[in-house]
Amino acid sequence: MFFAPPRPIATSVFASYPTKYHTATDDNDWVQTQPMGGGHHTSLLEGPSFDRNGVLWCVDIPNGRILNVSPQGEFSVFKTYDGWPTGLKIHRDGRVFITDAKHGIMLLDPVSGGIEPWLVRAGLERFKAVNDLFFAANGDVWFTDQGLTGWQDPSGRLFRVRANGSVDCVLDCIPSPNGLVMNLDETMVYVAVTRANAIWRVPLMKDGTAAKVGTFIQMSGGGGPDGLALDREGRLYIAHVGLGVVWVVDRLGQPVYRIDSCGGHHTTNCAFGGPDGKTLFITESTGAKILTADLDVAGKPMFSGV
Repeated sequence: MFFAPPRPIATSVFASYPTKYHTATDDNDWVQTQPMGGGHHTSLLEGPSFDRNGVLWCVDIPNGRILNVSPQGEFSVFKTYDGWPTGLKIHRDGRVFITDAKHGIMLLDPVSGGIEPWLVRAGLERFKAVNDLFFAANGDVWFTDQGLTGWQDPSGRLFRVRANGSVDCVLDCIPSPNGLVMNLDETMVYVAVTRANAIWRVPLMKDGTAAKVGTFIQMSGGGGPDGLALDREGRLYIAHVGLGVVWVVDRLGQPVYRIDSCGGHHTTNCAFGGPDGKTLFITESTGAKILTADLDVAGKPMFSGV
């Protein structure tokens, strides 16, 4: 099956992470867990998310840092702690949720800076290493449990924490589940399956279980898809690590845009922001920068969850 080439969109540098913060060394615990050949990251930016004041939050995984980026593009360290923060989302009530590969899901107070565990296990079982999360409009919290899974060990999982506090494993046997987002009417979940180089579509039954799970987009090259975002028209934005691209496909899966990194190839995640919500902010970790691209439509409302 062939499609018309997606229209290219250029990026520009919004912010550069100061070199004084690139402090992870070869003996860093997180660095030592990564496969050879993937490059050494003295820092690794992920998890962009905006608060109501227009401040961009993100994480630096190996250094255990929670970062703020001002509207003027200036980085500051909000919190450093003993953890590996892989993703971050801000709830509509202002709470900052962090997926932490070492500890589970953490909760950060954006005023005091206090951080505490929110979810560290499902029943008696610890997680492999949680990666990213999404707030549904009905109050559910969805998250991926990735660990070091891949085709050699396709045992990654997709979890949901219902509004009543119950924890469900909705899908297992995933070779490296990473970023996730729901479609506009929240009847299905899109999951970036990094090591399969694919986006999976997870349709939901009325009782919340999954059925007829399939491949929505099959990709190639690079290292695979990482972070996902959705705009108000239901178009899906896919940060492709190792290729330096954010792909945009419509709700039917047809390619629309190719957003090219003006920096390195490690495009890890993306989020909508700016005064009109039509600017895409992209974390690029080879050069430790935040890139931006101007779009013709705003992102799905940032503040969700109940």
